[in-house]
This record gives sequence, C-alpha cells and structure tokens, in this order.
Amino acid sequence: MALAAGHYVLRPVNCALPHNRLGIAAARGMVAAIMAAGGPTPPGTRVTPVRSGPVRGEWVRAAGVEFGDRAVYFVHGSGFVLCSARTHRGVAARLSRDTGLPVFVLDYRLAPEHLFPAAADDVTAGYRWLLGNGYRAANVVIAGDSAGGHLTMDLLLDNARTAIPQPAGVALFSPLIDLTFALAEHHQRAGTEAMASARIGRRAAELYIAQAPADSPRLRLAVPPGTPLPPLFVQASAAEMLVGDALHLRDMVVAAGGSCELELWPGQVHVFQALPLLVPEAAPALRRAARFLADALASADAPTRERVS
Repeated sequence: MALAAGHYVLRPVNCALPHNRLGIAAARGMVAAIMAAGGPTPPGTRVTPVRSGPVRGEWVRAAGVEFGDRAVYFVHGSGFVLCSARTHRGVAARLSRDTGLPVFVLDYRLAPEHLFPAAADDVTAGYRWLLGNGYRAANVVIAGDSAGGHLTMDLLLDNARTAIPQPAGVALFSPLIDLTFALAEHHQRAGTEAMASARIGRRAAELYIAQAPADSPRLRLAVPPGTPLPPLFVQASAAEMLVGDALHLRDMVVAAGGSCELELWPGQVHVFQALPLLVPEAAPALRRAARFLADALASADAPTRERVS
C-alpha cells in the first residue's frame, strides 16, 4: 500500500513542487503531514527542548525512559531541506522505547536558508555538545536517515581526521551518500523508485551545496583504508532509488577495513521505519536497529568492565 501510494501520489506531487520559497514551504508541510499521519508520536512521550549555543534540538524519551549515562544521537534526513526534530519525533520516540535510551534529535540548519557546510557543522557541534555534557563516546550511538546518513558519515570521517573518539555504533536508514545522484539515477532507471526522482533529489542537494566545490571531501565522501570507524548497521528498501547508496556505503566501509551490516527489505518505501501505521515492517525493522545499537554499546563497554575487574 505504501509503495503504491508513493508511486501514484507522493512522487507526482513531489516532482511538481517548484524549488522556490512557496514550493519548499509546501514540500515541508507535505512531508510533515506524512510523517505525522504514518508515524505519530506515541502517548506518554516526553520532549525536552535544547538551546545551547549553536546547538538546537530536543531530547525525546519514551514513556518510562529516564536520563542516564547512555544516549542515542539522531540525525534526521530529507534532502538537507525539509525535515526537523519535530517531524522525526515519532520515530525518535519509538527508537527510545526500543533501546530504553533518551534520544537527542538535532535541529540542524536547513537549506536553502543556510548553505553548506551549515548542516554538517551543526551535526559536528551536536556530537561535541554531547561529549561535553558528560556522555562518553563509548556510551553514545548514532541513528539517522536519508541525508542524515551523509551528515553522519561526514561526522565520523571528521572524528577520524581530528582524533575525536567515535561513538559505539551507528544505524542508518536509507542513507544518502552520493550527492551527484548518479547511483540513484541508475536504480531509478531500473524502475525501483517510488516516492521521488533522482532529478528532484539532485536539485534539493544543490540547494545545500550551492557554489561549494563538488569534490569537497565533506561532499564527495570517501573512506580511506584503515579509517577508525564504529560498527555500522544499514537498512534500506530494495525498491528505492537509494539502494545503490546503501550498497556503496557498505562496500566502501568494508573495503577500508570497517564493519557494516546491510539489510535490504523488499517492497518498501524510503525510510519506511518512520511509518509504522502505513508499513507493518517498520516496527520489526526498527527493533532490529535498536538491538544492533544495544549490542554496540555493550561491546564498547566490555573493555572498560574488563579493565575494572
């Protein structure tokens, strides 16, 4: 049902929206409405706004979840242009429920009002803020979707370059990696995309990139051999145009000596994990991601326990 709705309703509307102020506002409203209808915030969720220097966002805690020494850092997606902490509150709350952890959802600055590297800088600042507020890197895991996958990988590569400790693990849903959308275009030609087009995705990315050099290492991501990365877990729909990005990310990380587990779910829409009322597979997929994050935290904590004992 969700795949058909995406193909026959969302994609035509999305492709028709002009990339001007009114068109972007309409797209933001449409995506927010879809997220609210397909993945509403569960009852009992507690939300704590964060305004600390350049860091904006909110802590999201499912019913019964308290603050402790561990946390999830969530980096939302939607083409660097559309979404917010509020649109992803529902999926953050369900991830909080499934992990038993508070989830900090960053509200990074959006394009076209704020150009590259504003969003990437905000994601870096959010991670540094967590580390500066009592969270050890080994007690932090990251989750993100779509363009949030690109921003998360930029953060991990920046951590490696600057010797900042990496988080314990990372789970990404339908990550966008190739901002040229060449991989997406290939899979779109194969008839696999339902909700958007490579052309629209490329135009959205261009609103963020603007006049920045296309070969900037923060835009054209590459993982040098031996780069210290946390274990990654990636889920994507086998029927979406970003399936090639997920495969490319897995291959790139593994070739560099890292660990990346990839799951391709058949017949799903882009970031289906956020739409449990429309997609029955959303809940089990999110639980699998939560289990991976919990295992990553346990593995990161094991050496500490061994030293103490």
